[in-house]
Amino acid sequence: MNPIARRALHSCKVPKDLSTVTQRDTAGERPEAVGIDTRTVDTIWKSVEALYRTGVHPGIQISVRHRGEQILHRAIGHASGNGPHDTAGTPTVAMTTDTPICYFSASKAVTALLMHMLVEQGLVNLMDPVSYYCPEFAQNGKRTITVHQILSHRGGIPSIPKETPIEVLWDQEEIWRLLCESRAIAVDGAKVAYHAITGGYVLQRVLERVTGDTIENYLDKHIRQPMGMKWFTYGIQPENLHELATNYATGPTPRFPVSWIVNRALGGDISTVEEVTNNPLFQEAVIPAGNLCGTAEEMGRFFQMMLNGGTWKGKRICSEITVRRAIQQFGSLQIDRTMMIPMRFSAGMMLGGNPVGMWGQRSRYAFGHVGLINKLCWADAARDISVSLLNTGFPIVGHHIPALGKFVYTIAREFPLRPESERPAVAV
Repeated sequence: MNPIARRALHSCKVPKDLSTVTQRDTAGERPEAVGIDTRTVDTIWKSVEALYRTGVHPGIQISVRHRGEQILHRAIGHASGNGPHDTAGTPTVAMTTDTPICYFSASKAVTALLMHMLVEQGLVNLMDPVSYYCPEFAQNGKRTITVHQILSHRGGIPSIPKETPIEVLWDQEEIWRLLCESRAIAVDGAKVAYHAITGGYVLQRVLERVTGDTIENYLDKHIRQPMGMKWFTYGIQPENLHELATNYATGPTPRFPVSWIVNRALGGDISTVEEVTNNPLFQEAVIPAGNLCGTAEEMGRFFQMMLNGGTWKGKRICSEITVRRAIQQFGSLQIDRTMMIPMRFSAGMMLGGNPVGMWGQRSRYAFGHVGLINKLCWADAARDISVSLLNTGFPIVGHHIPALGKFVYTIAREFPLRPESERPAVAV
């Protein structure tokens, strides 16, 4: 891509020889163990390379598992230093499979499972009003909004109040005060409106009230440590900030009406989002709906545990019924009033569909979550796969969309639907 086009598209430099910026975890790829040939692996990897060649993602990580075995685990590009506005003299840091990346909204899938685990432990009933656990939330007509409505994006509080200073996002008490004082746009749960950031704070407050502990400690005790994660924390410790991948606003600058939707969902324009998400105050904070950090392999491990019915390497993380409840569809396909696209949700997950859905063609049994539109993390019980594609750019619209769609299509095509008798038990 010539320099003029690269500036116009806010894209990074892409070398002709991609092997110079590729890192492969050779020991971590075992396709032969589950009968997957090299052609399938190469085909999927080529679709990742095609996405990287668009220049909108300075760095990408990919992890794919089939029947519990990781068959693809690679990274390409840079964790920092090759952004659209970086100069030729800016130091570059290679992206590796061990580089922590912010999952953004894919964090919601993990936070949601924590809430379902509270149900398993007898600490929460999702059909209870939030105000049962947190009475102060009942202000201004929100008395009947349930925990389940918050999880399924039907709580009526899709965004923080307008004109809220951005630094409030990492002020736990102030953001809670604002949410308690806010007035819901609806309380009957009939309409879907994606809660980009607000729902996480509500769920956090409920969890911390019933457990008497912090959400980060609860995550550490019940998922991170039992599953042997290195990262997988809300935010990142100050001493590790230098290892966290940098985020870049890439692609053409969104124009109306897309810019309106972005502001509505995220509370600011895309340049502001870039600035905020690279701010150490955001990176060190606890934002349950949007700043869990880890690797593609770790998020793939999380979804594999769910496919396993709640177990990981012989350890029981949660019960199978807990997983089933977390992925069970709630309501019909509806136009989401925040994102303005048709969506199917469970109480915490974005669901696939037939004949085509979020996770590709014939993806009725798929569940997962996106992060800032481009990060794709999901599992498909009918194909027995878990997939995690992480990246460091967040283009909203642009020339990358066909390549991103082709990646999802390729995954679905390369892993045909398995006979019902061979599917994981959570295929419901």
